[in-house]
Formats: sequence, structure tokens, C-alpha cells
Amino acid sequence: MAIIINGQGLTIEDLVKVARNNEKVELHPDALARIKKCRAMVERKIDAHEIMYGVNTGIGEFSEIVLNDDQVKDFQKYLIYNHAAGIGEAAPIDHVRAAMLLRINVHAHGNSGCRPEITQTLVDMLNKGVTPFVCQKGSVGACGDLAPMSQIALLMMGEGHAYYKGEFLTGKEALAKAEIPVPGLQARDGLATINGANVLTGMSALMLYDTNNWLKQAEIACAMSLEALKANLKPYNSRILEVRGFAGGIRSAKAILNVTKGGDLIENKIKVKVQDAYSMRSTPQVIGAAHDAVKYARTQVEIEMNGVGDNPIFFPDENMQLSGANFQGSPVALPMDLVGVAVTMVSVLSERRLNRLNNPALSVGLPPFLTKGAGMFSGLMLSQYTADMQIVEQRILSMPASIQSIPAAADQEDFVSMGMNTALKNFQILDNAYGVLGIEFMAAAQALDLRQKYETPYEFGAGTKVAHSVVRKHVEYLDIDRPLYPDHNAMKALVKSCEILNEVEKAIGSLE
Repeated sequence: MAIIINGQGLTIEDLVKVARNNEKVELHPDALARIKKCRAMVERKIDAHEIMYGVNTGIGEFSEIVLNDDQVKDFQKYLIYNHAAGIGEAAPIDHVRAAMLLRINVHAHGNSGCRPEITQTLVDMLNKGVTPFVCQKGSVGACGDLAPMSQIALLMMGEGHAYYKGEFLTGKEALAKAEIPVPGLQARDGLATINGANVLTGMSALMLYDTNNWLKQAEIACAMSLEALKANLKPYNSRILEVRGFAGGIRSAKAILNVTKGGDLIENKIKVKVQDAYSMRSTPQVIGAAHDAVKYARTQVEIEMNGVGDNPIFFPDENMQLSGANFQGSPVALPMDLVGVAVTMVSVLSERRLNRLNNPALSVGLPPFLTKGAGMFSGLMLSQYTADMQIVEQRILSMPASIQSIPAAADQEDFVSMGMNTALKNFQILDNAYGVLGIEFMAAAQALDLRQKYETPYEFGAGTKVAHSVVRKHVEYLDIDRPLYPDHNAMKALVKSCEILNEVEKAIGSLE
């Protein structure tokens, strides 16, 4: 069923359906009416020669320069040419589709002043699979994501480049093959297509969706490691978390206990220490803090997804236009910097449990580096090196981008959000997080096998057993040393695919 775009109520899950699953979109009739009403007002003001920023004036430092009638239309073309100034590799298809969807939702409010043909062309491009080629780098996240959005806007003139049915084509060819008319750019159309933080917001929405799934898998990996290390599960009693009051911690503790349900450890059939180390005992508080950070960021991102990020903004009912700074990306960049830090924090915790699994002084009877051939074999010793390298990179990337403003445009734009840097580095942080967590999964599965093979076997939790079986579909038990890079890459891909999460939730229910 198509997702109806009306300027409000758009969720991250809706965005994922469109950006990744190619769900169709439709512009609500009321939204179309608002767009037409606003455009009519803009055209009246143009005819009356009323001065309007970015319509019949230059932009940025040139905002005081008034354009004559002959220049107004051509200005939009040169605006897009000038701002299509990105650099680097192509942005992923889902990132570009997310940005297009969000720009449609901005227009749906009826405050942007573009012609309805512009909005409808974006709708048609999404529905028919025409995705503009957009360079990943170039936006400073204020005046919106001007450089990447301008590469989208090039298609409005039949220019630029795009992907269509697996082919890389010129924009003109792609639109022709998809049977989408080229709308052209008239007064206001160009700026109304580009002037918002839609790319960094779309990327942030996708990252939040993926981070939630990754955090749930971090809880599954934790549960496996806890059972492998014969942890005391009393610190996971929900009463402890409830009296403190943080919702994320309560959620996390319940999820981890749910994975271990039915096992001997949770049934108090296994001898445990009175108190374990923090990396085993305080996981609900740590992952819980990450859940709470994601929840806050989600609130901010969904506000932006459904708000009017544009400049100027037109108010047809009042016959008024106001110029401001709703393009500023800071309301998204700041919470998303926090999310990147949260993912790094949970990755550090994962590596500390990996350390305990490997270290014979800490592993409650497991062999050194999880191998029975210690000395001849090194087991998972080097897996920890690989995890550590990725964590150091995460730490470097966790420096907030939202405080890194560099003035631009002759100091007219003297504070910018750098939110695109946040969005780009967050995906790098998360990419490393898949690898770190994959290695913990691999080590925990190895440790569980060693417990069963060489000790008096004990029953593991229902969720743990499912997760272990999924891991073993992709990576074999390490009996004698072998090159581990294929296993590391297989585990990273497995975590990214969410197969472990899907199978565990299918067996024991949702972990949320």
C-alpha cells in the first residue's frame, strides 16, 4: 500500500519502506491543494515585483542584489549549477531516496512556494526508480544540504546523472526511459528543491533504524557471553532497574533475561560469583543509556522529517513570506552525534566481554583464547586485536561534528551545523560496530561449545541456543587454527543482515 504524504505523521519506519523497500508514495490531495495555493501567492508577489529572498534576489552574501524580470527564471538554473558542487563517491541509493521523500514532505505543508510539477516529479522519480547520482561529500548542513540536493535538482532540468533499473545514465536519459516529463525550473523552484537538511536527516533516520536493531543484537550477544562466563544474573532483575527509573535500562535488562529464559543459569542451577565485573554486571545500564539516546534522537529526527525546513517560508493565508534559518541542521546533528557516541560506548563494552572470554584469568575455566591447543594454537587471540582496532577508529570518529563549524560565504554563513559529517561518520561507526559485535558473537559461540564439549553440559537459554545455531550456520567451531578474516567478515555481514535478531525474535518474541 502506498504511503500517503501529507506533511505530517511520517515515521522512520515509513522512510525505510520507501528508501529501501521501494514502497510507493502518493501526495495527499490536501497537500497538493496547499502547494498550488502557495504557488499562486508567490506568482502574485512576483508579478507585483515584491522583493523575496532567493526568488528575485541573489542568495547568501548576494541577498541584497535584486534581479530583473529576465534574470529571475535563469537565476534558478545558475543557482543549481553553482551549488551542485559536491565531491567524492556516490551516496547510497537509500540515502538519496530518503532525502527525496523528505523534500516531498516539506513541500506538502504548502509553505515552499514551488510549482506542484516539481513535487510531483520527485514523487514520480521515487515511484519509478529514478535515483539521482549524488556525491557523498560537500554539505555543511546549513542552508540545508545544498550540494547534494542540487544534484537531485539537476534532474528537474533534465541534467545531471541518475540510476535507473541498474543503469547509470544521464538525467535526461533516465527520465525519458521512466517516462517522466522534465518540469524545468521557474522562479523559486530551484531553491525550494534544495534548501533543507533533508539528506542528513534521511541518513540519520536510516541510521537510527539500524542502530536499534544493532542494540538488540548487542543484548543477544551479551546474553550468550553471560551464559558462557557463568555470570550472576541477579543484577538483571527488573526491580533493580525500575527503582532507578531509566526506561532504556529497564528495557535492556528484560531483553537479556528473555534471551536466557529456560536456561540453567537463570534457573540458578549453576554456581556463580556473588558479584561480577562491570562489563558483565552493568550492561543494562550501558545499553539502556544508548536506548535512551536513540529514543531522544528519534524524537528530534521525526520532528525534522515532518517540519518545514526551507527559506524563505511562505504563509498564503496571511499573504506573507518570512526569511529565517529553518535549514540549520543543528537540531538533528547534535542528537545524532550523541547516537554515534552511544554506539561506540556499547562496542567498548562488547570488547570487554570478549576480553573476559579470551583471558584464562577471567573466563571462569575456559581455555586461554578459547582454544584447547594453547601454545600450538592461538585461538581467538587476534580476533581481539581486530575488535580493538575498530573501536579505536570509532573513538576517533566519536568527536562531535556539531561543534566543528567553519564559516563560509564571506561570513554570511558564519555558523553551520556540519550535520552531514555527523551522518557520514555515524555510518562508519556503525559499520565498525557490526564487526566488533560479530567477533563477540563468534567468541561467545566458541565458549558455549567449549562448555558443552569439555565440561558437564548445562542447558542454555532458548534465545541463546537459537543465536548459537545461526552463528554456526555461518562460522564453524574453531578446533585448530585457520585464517580468521573470512570468519570475521562473515560475522560482520551476519550482524548487519539481522538474521540472528530475526531468528531469536521469531523464537522468543520481540526484544523491545
